[in-house]
Amino acid sequence: MIATTSSPSEAMLELRSVSFFGRTFDEYERFFALDAQALRRCRVLDVAAGPSSFTAEANRREIFAVAVDPLYGSAPEGLEQHIAIDYRAMFAKMRAHPELFRFHSFTSFEEAEASRRAAARRFLVDYGAHFVHDRYVGAALPDLPFEDRSFDLVLCAHFLFTYGHLLSHAFHVQSCRELVRVASGEVRLHPVVGVNGLVYPRLDELRTELFAGGVDSELVQLDYEFFTGADSMLVLRRRSD
Repeated sequence: MIATTSSPSEAMLELRSVSFFGRTFDEYERFFALDAQALRRCRVLDVAAGPSSFTAEANRREIFAVAVDPLYGSAPEGLEQHIAIDYRAMFAKMRAHPELFRFHSFTSFEEAEASRRAAARRFLVDYGAHFVHDRYVGAALPDLPFEDRSFDLVLCAHFLFTYGHLLSHAFHVQSCRELVRVASGEVRLHPVVGVNGLVYPRLDELRTELFAGGVDSELVQLDYEFFTGADSMLVLRRRSD
């Protein structure tokens, strides 16, 4: 048992910019409640994907998946440097605030770190081989270079609400509308908490604005939690005409 010294509302990870940080297919399965077999019938987009290995592993499972990130287009060696710097900083910050983590999905920081570093290694290999095949697209919210309803399922992990302290509310609204625009089915966003472990303070307002624009939303509880409070996802769906 790790002793806590302060509540989530008092502690926070000090993230002053968006980190180039990624996760595995298995972790995506858990925090997006994915059915790997059903995904074989889908076109999937991972937005703000960083060095996650979801897209690499999905394609190996015969799932059509594309990843988007502002840093894509850089040479693999450059991305490897980003990974080295951001991972070192992120894991130091995580270990400095054990009170912000729940050791259920992972039993230790060491296990979590091993998983995320494995994801980065798989990403780098696949990126080097398949960037030229448009599997990895350099782009950023709130403007994605895809046609309307291009993907059956759109995922966005550890970006919008995680960095709510850096991104404006208008950016959140525009980004959610853009994610829905390129989706023919669902958009899934995880988590809905910020760096202090608390729910994005304008979540209700965001959902109201999206509803007024024809987008329904649902908060779905998950059987997953590593960062405190990160046990749910926001699902967006275009309202039927």
